[in-house]
Amino acid sequence: MSGPAVPPDVIEIRGIRGFGRHGVFTHERADGQEFVVDVRLELDTRKAAASDDLADTVNYGVVAEQVHAAIENDPVDLIETLAERIATICLADPRVTGTAVTIHKPSAPITVPFDDVVLTVQRKPGETP
Repeated sequence: MSGPAVPPDVIEIRGIRGFGRHGVFTHERADGQEFVVDVRLELDTRKAAASDDLADTVNYGVVAEQVHAAIENDPVDLIETLAERIATICLADPRVTGTAVTIHKPSAPITVPFDDVVLTVQRKPGETP
């Protein structure tokens, strides 16, 4: 009989900014706009804490660079598609047991005053869209 499940530890990277050309409208593709992404990585950090070795954890600097590249390259119509792409990046390290990806689109083409458009997806390894 095993003990109670240990809740995951969490690494969050907030406010990764990039200029992307994502959107369904021609002007969004032509002009582009800033996107802001927050990622949450669930993992067990006890081995890294004990060893004090970067090799024993997820290198969040590398993840941030990969997320930035996803924002700035290969435009897609929907932020849902972009979020799924970034979730796949976050889950590429087998130590990550879950992720949440939040996409902010503060310059979305909406005709009324608003602060932000936000989409959050939550994924676990092995889930397919």
